[in-house]
Amino acid sequence: MDAMIMMPLGDIFMDLFSINPAQFSYLVSAYAFAAFTSSLIATFFIDRFDRRSALLFAYGGFAVGTLFCGIAPSYFFLLVIRFITGLFGGIMGALVLAIVSDVFIYERRGRAIGIIMAGFSAAAALGVPLGLYLADVFSWNAPFLFIGTLGMLLLSTIAFRFPKIDGHLRDFKVVRPMQVLRNIITDANQLNALALGMVLVLGHFLIIPFVAPFMTRNVGFLQSQITWVYFFGGILTVFTAPLIGRITDRFRPYPTFIVVMVLSFIPVIWITQMGPSSLVIGLVATSLFFVLGSGRMIAPQTMITAAVGPDSRGSFMSMKSALQQLSIALASFLSGAIVVIGEGGKLVHYDIVGFLSVFICMGALLVGQRLKVADGN
Repeated sequence: MDAMIMMPLGDIFMDLFSINPAQFSYLVSAYAFAAFTSSLIATFFIDRFDRRSALLFAYGGFAVGTLFCGIAPSYFFLLVIRFITGLFGGIMGALVLAIVSDVFIYERRGRAIGIIMAGFSAAAALGVPLGLYLADVFSWNAPFLFIGTLGMLLLSTIAFRFPKIDGHLRDFKVVRPMQVLRNIITDANQLNALALGMVLVLGHFLIIPFVAPFMTRNVGFLQSQITWVYFFGGILTVFTAPLIGRITDRFRPYPTFIVVMVLSFIPVIWITQMGPSSLVIGLVATSLFFVLGSGRMIAPQTMITAAVGPDSRGSFMSMKSALQQLSIALASFLSGAIVVIGEGGKLVHYDIVGFLSVFICMGALLVGQRLKVADGN
């Protein structure tokens, strides 16, 4: 939710700090660059620790960083704190998928990842509207303070209720950092999996930063109506993500990936070409993007987690997280460089971003067909 709340607040930040779209994109990409850095470092060490201890460290730093975002007095301070928060957020994302992969066998992993995606959607459906409401009633600081406080409370739940997961340590052998890297780059299957993750995230996140500003400036939504975008999209995805997860397990990941990916191009082009429209039409388009945009992630994530065995899964997932965060940062920079503010404050060239997103995601389909299931899954 912390990362998602930045997107709908984009218009508020641009007005409050008197920044342009490119400068706003730095707030998004700073977090991503930091997550890339920490995930890359974690690649060499993460498998030496049990999953719960590593998760406690990452989640604790993430919660504290979010609290400091809520007291940022200036654009530069917020930019720096977003970077620091991203250092912990990058490790946390890799750990979640590593834990799921350790616990669920490949044939049931699609359902598990579908539930995780549903959790993200629940955060969008309930958390983001609540965060925007707090920003509207109090100030933009309120959502970050709320999320940070909630994070500190959940930290105790992880400490006392989360089970210890250390099965990967039974056969673990300490190797030098360069050997960890060598094991990844000499395995063609792991390289293909990393490439798939990068390309997929790059194409997906190209349009994400400017969805909310585009809906207010170009389509005609009020700032208060942006909450409905996340509410309806998130609620629908809570139900559709587990369904797509079950479909992934039943009909195999790659065929599911093809179908959902192609269908997802419809809302991408629709949204990025949309002119002034009614609230209902806009919500149909954005809700369809939520459902298919998150849905197209489930099958390839299932494929990616199976590209490596359990003994080095944490390192691989950290490398995957690092490269995907780099893709998010690159996507933010690209979209921020392409989209500009035109006459009347409207965003221009967003349609170009949409076509570029489709083109890149088509490349993900080509990479995905090369993946194989590694031993131990």
